[in-house]
Amino acid sequence: MQKRYLGNSSLEVSALGLGCMGLSHGYGPATDTQDAVSLIRAAVDLGVTFFDTAEVYGPYLNEDVVGQALAPVRDQVVIATKFGFTFGADNKQQILNSRPEHIREAVEGSLRRLRTDYIDLLYQHRVDPDVPIEDVAGTVKALIAEGKVKHFGLSEAGAQSIRRAHAVQPVTALQSEYSMWWREPELEIFPTLSELGIGFVPFSPLGKGFLTGAISADASFGSDDFRSVVPRFGQEALQANQNLVIRLREIAAQKGVTPAQIALAWLLAQAPCIVPIPGTTKLHRLQENIGSASVNLTEAELEAIACALSQISIQGDRYPEALKARVGR
Repeated sequence: MQKRYLGNSSLEVSALGLGCMGLSHGYGPATDTQDAVSLIRAAVDLGVTFFDTAEVYGPYLNEDVVGQALAPVRDQVVIATKFGFTFGADNKQQILNSRPEHIREAVEGSLRRLRTDYIDLLYQHRVDPDVPIEDVAGTVKALIAEGKVKHFGLSEAGAQSIRRAHAVQPVTALQSEYSMWWREPELEIFPTLSELGIGFVPFSPLGKGFLTGAISADASFGSDDFRSVVPRFGQEALQANQNLVIRLREIAAQKGVTPAQIALAWLLAQAPCIVPIPGTTKLHRLQENIGSASVNLTEAELEAIACALSQISIQGDRYPEALKARVGR
C-alpha cells in the first residue's frame, strides 16, 4: 500500500489506517478477542501500518486487543491512542478530564495495555474546557521529551484550540469526522491545518456504515449500538439520505468498484495528508476498504462527484444533543 506523511511531520503511515473502535465498542457486542486479533493481523499482512484505538473504547478493552495483535510487529506499525476521560463507577459514564496528572496516568495505562514503551501518536480525545489547552500540550511535550510519546494529536478540536496547542507543542494530526455526508471541516479546519502543516485523519469515513449502501431506509439499531441515538440514523433521516446512497451506487457501478471504495477514494483525493481510518469487523470488508487505495479518480470523475454532492441535502445531526458541546471547541 502507498504511504503518506501526516502533515509536515516525519510520521509516515499507510494511506489507509484501521479504526479499531468497532471491534470492542460502539456498534454492538465486542468481537471475540481472537477474531479481533486475527483481523488486525490480517490488516498488517495487507499493508496497513496505522492503527487507531483509545482507552475509552471498551473502556480499556480495545487497547488490550490492539496491543496483543500488534506486539509481534510493534516496530513495523504506528499506534495511535487517546486520553481525555475518566469513567463512572459502571465504566459507562464518560467524564472529560485532561488534567496534566490524569494525562500521565492515562498514558501509563495505555502503554501497559498496548504492550509497548512508547505511543506513536497521542491524541487528546476531546477538548476539556476546564483545562487550558496549553497545559495539555505542555504535558504531552514533556512526555515526548521522556520518550513515552512520539507525536501529539487532537480530536474534534476547533481551529483556535488547534492554534493554541500547536504554539506549545507542534500538532502532528487532527482526527475528526469527515466523509461525503459530513464536510464541515472543509470550511475552517482544512485551511488551518494547511497553514500549520498538520495532517488530517478522518474517522467514520464511511458515515458509520451508511456510505457502504448496506444500511436500508428502514434499518434499526440495538441499544448497544451508538447509531440508535444518532439523529442521522433516525427513520426519517435514513429515508431522506438514501438519495446519497443511490447516487453513490451509480458512480461506483460506472467505475466498476463498490460505493465504499468510491467514498474512501474520494477522501484520499482531497489532500495528500489525509489518512482515513475505516473500521470493520469483517475480513471481506477490510479487503474491500484497502482496495480503495488503488482506485484513482480522474478530475472529471471528481467533478461529477462534487456536482452530485452539491445537489444532495443531508438530513439529521451527526451527534445527539448531549454530545454536541464536546466537538469543535
